[in-house]
Amino acid sequence: MFLIECPWCGERDMSEFHCGGEAHIARPDQSESMTDEEWAQFVFMRKNSKGRYAERWNHAAGCRRWFNLLRNTATDQILAVYRMGETAPSVATDEPVTPSGEAPIGSGNDAVKLMKPGEAL
Repeated sequence: MFLIECPWCGERDMSEFHCGGEAHIARPDQSESMTDEEWAQFVFMRKNSKGRYAERWNHAAGCRRWFNLLRNTATDQILAVYRMGETAPSVATDEPVTPSGEAPIGSGNDAVKLMKPGEAL
């Protein structure tokens, strides 16, 4: 659990909020003319990066307004909160982007990746 700073209501417990996924994704203008593959790309494919990530959040149990939040997904550190329509602020995160220093992409579980079939942990 962590606390989130609502731009309108102030600091509240995360249980009052709902995450709406990656921020700054614009709906296509001509979605009715898109192919199934193009529509699936828009609906399902997101960056899902480890480290600094911009997300949309809704204060569902409060003012019910949407806002954006920059969060380090590896540590859950909230880096910035800003209103919809605003540009993401420039913030730096501590390196490495994960607590144990694994790679910025992938699962980071190199021990499992290097195991041979049938080998126990």
